[in-house]
Amino acid sequence: MTIHGIELPKGSLLIGDGRVDRTDAGVFEQIDPSTGEVLAPVTLAGATEIDEAVRAANAAENEWRALAPTRRRDLILALADKLDEHHEELSILRSLELGAPKKQGKGLNMAVEYIRYFAGWVDKLEGTTIPISSTVLDYTIPEPYGTVAALTPWNGGVVSVAMKVVPALVAGNCVVLKPSELATLAPLRFGELALEAGIPPGVLNVVPGGVAAGEALVAHAGVNKISFTGGTATARHVLRGAAANLTPVILELGGKSANIIFDDGDLDAAVMTTIFSALGGMSGQGCVLPTRLLIQKGAYDEVEKRVVAAAAALSVGRPFDAGVQAGPVISQASLERILAMIEGARSRGDGALLTGGQRLEGDLASGFFVAPTVFGRVDNASPIAQDEVFGPVLSLVPFTDEDEAVQLANDSLYGLGGLVFTRDIGRAHRVAHRLKVGSVGVNAFAPMPPSAPFGGMKHSGYGREGGLVGVKEFLQDKNIYVDIGSRK
Repeated sequence: MTIHGIELPKGSLLIGDGRVDRTDAGVFEQIDPSTGEVLAPVTLAGATEIDEAVRAANAAENEWRALAPTRRRDLILALADKLDEHHEELSILRSLELGAPKKQGKGLNMAVEYIRYFAGWVDKLEGTTIPISSTVLDYTIPEPYGTVAALTPWNGGVVSVAMKVVPALVAGNCVVLKPSELATLAPLRFGELALEAGIPPGVLNVVPGGVAAGEALVAHAGVNKISFTGGTATARHVLRGAAANLTPVILELGGKSANIIFDDGDLDAAVMTTIFSALGGMSGQGCVLPTRLLIQKGAYDEVEKRVVAAAAALSVGRPFDAGVQAGPVISQASLERILAMIEGARSRGDGALLTGGQRLEGDLASGFFVAPTVFGRVDNASPIAQDEVFGPVLSLVPFTDEDEAVQLANDSLYGLGGLVFTRDIGRAHRVAHRLKVGSVGVNAFAPMPPSAPFGGMKHSGYGREGGLVGVKEFLQDKNIYVDIGSRK
C-alpha cells in the first residue's frame, strides 16, 4: 500500500531473515489517529512466535559476539547510514503512526546520532586489572548477557528503538524487539534496514504483539536481560514475569515532571518551552514532558495569562497539513480516558479550567483530537496534578518560595525529569540538586543528548539509557584469577 509517496512496510513479524504473516494471535488493525481509519493490518506475535524469535536470537549470539569489534562497529554505522538514507520515509511513517506533525521528523536525526554515538564504544569496552600479588594476574572482562528483550512504547518510534536496541547490540547481545501494537511500522522498517545494513539474521528480531506476547517474552528462559519502556502498571507485570527466571530488568516508566518558574525567570522562554513540550507536538504524550507548571506567586498571573493565550493559539491538526503544531492522541481509548480525567478534575474542582477540555470536532471529528487544556491554581495533591494524563493537559500550581517549590515538585510518585527557570545561577544549582528526578533542565528543556544518561527515580523506574552507562547496562563483568606463580 502506497501513502504519501511511500510504500508501507509489510505488517508481518521479522524473525531471523524471514517474515511471519499468520499466527494464532491474529491480526491487529493499526489505526491512523488523525483520521480514525485503518492504516495497516499488522500480524501479532503469540507465544509460539516469541519462542521462535528468542531461539533465533540465541542461535545468533556466538556469531555476533565473535565478530571483531571493528566489524560490529562498521555494521552499526552502516545501520545509521541506512536510517539517514531513508529519513523521509521514516519521517512519514512516524507521522502516520503517531499523528505527530510531519515537520518534527527532524527527531529522526536524534536516532541516527544515538546509533553513531553508541557505535563509537564498540572497540572501547575494556576490563581492568586488579592488583593482588606479583604471582597473581587478576583481571575483568565485560561480557554481553546474550539475548535481550526490548519492549518499546508506541510514542518512541525509531528514536526509542535506537536508544534501547543499539547499545545492546554494541555490547555484543542479540535482541528480540517487541514494539507496541499501536505503532509497529517504523520499528519493523528499522529491522529491515538492519538486515540491509549487513547485520546478521537473528541478531535483531522484531515481533509486534499485545499483552500475551509481552508476557511470553519477559518470562522466556532464553531471555537474559529485559529493557522495558512504558507505564508503571505494566512494569509490575514485567517484573512478575521476569521473576520466574530472575531476569534483570531496566525500567523507563511514567512521569509527572515539574517545570518550576521563579519570578526572575525568562518568562518568554519558560512559557514557550512549556507549550511546545507539554502541549504541542506529541500532544502531551511523553513520559518526561513538564505537565506540572509550578509558578512563583509574583509571576503567577502573568504566566497564567501567557500560557492560556499560547495554548488556545496552538494550531492542532493532521500531521501533513501546513502550520500544524500539535496532533491527535494515539487512540479512541486514550481519547476517552483523557476526557474522563479532565471531566473528573473539573467536577472535583481540582483547579479552574481555563481553556480546552473538549474533543475537537468539525474537520477533525473523525480523529482523536483533544483541545490543549490548561487548569489554573491547581491543588498539587489533586489527581490532575499527581496522575500521569499522557495527553495535552497542563496543571498550573502557585508557590511562594524555593523551599515550597522543591517540596511541591518532589511531592510525586514519579521522578523522571524536571525544569527550572531562573536567572539566579546559585538557585538553579541548589534546586537541581534537591529535585528527586533523573534529569533536570535549567532554562531549557533537556534535549537528551546521546552522550548523557536518561532514566528515572521512584516510580519512574531504574537503569539508564544513553551515554556509556547506557551501554554498560547490557554488559556484566567477569573476573578471572590466574595464579602465575604456581609450580608443579
